[in-house]
Amino acid sequence: MALSGYGLFSSFYDRLMSDVDYDGRAAYLLSLFARFRPEKPPAALLDLACGSGGVTLPLAAGGVEMIGVDGSEEMLAKARQKADRQGLRPLFLCQDMRELDLYGTVDGAVCTLDSLNHLCRTADLREVFRRLRLFIEPGGLFLFDVNTPYKHRKVLADNAFVYEEDDFLCVWRNRLLERTCEVDMQLDFFVAQDKRGGCCLRLTDTVRERAYSERTLRRLLAEEGFETLAVYADGTQEPPREDTERTVYAARRRG
Repeated sequence: MALSGYGLFSSFYDRLMSDVDYDGRAAYLLSLFARFRPEKPPAALLDLACGSGGVTLPLAAGGVEMIGVDGSEEMLAKARQKADRQGLRPLFLCQDMRELDLYGTVDGAVCTLDSLNHLCRTADLREVFRRLRLFIEPGGLFLFDVNTPYKHRKVLADNAFVYEEDDFLCVWRNRLLERTCEVDMQLDFFVAQDKRGGCCLRLTDTVRERAYSERTLRRLLAEEGFETLAVYADGTQEPPREDTERTVYAARRRG
């Protein structure tokens, strides 16, 4: 059975991402808000491409009014279930990030775990930045992370990875498109159909991501009304190195 995007992947996403420290990532983002806008701690934030709510929920638990937007109903359903279990009430909206449409403005926005890399056309990336400018108040911050060209060319590249759990096996195979720095990812899930594991169902999902240069990201942000304040190696407040795999951008919406 073959699907595309995050339809099938959503069923396994949280387990494949079980090593992500979402609480730590939320705290890191708040530290950047405190650094670049100390006079106004964020009261209302947008989590763009929020997925199953990994970052949305710890921010909401810390007292921030959260809006989570994602294009996958399956991922949002998981986010709502987790929010209910924690007694949290963020607003979740199913929207393509290129068609973002909120009811009002927010103090800032975050977009984490390489979500913007899923936009493989600069025109789409520009449109997301343009729409964010409409809904982030003047002076508000936009914090996001992206996979770097180094990671696409040297780590993901044409490599394969295997993840084994008690009830399923995931084989992740990549194909690098060198000219555009895109990576096609095929994920084959082999799901046990009986306790002995003698019969497995194979499910296939595909994802494509593109890595953009810092120069391109800075240019598109500037053209759509954002000032880039800093670019860091992920989880730090230090500049990226040549072999940094993920970078974090802090940008301010101009007045």
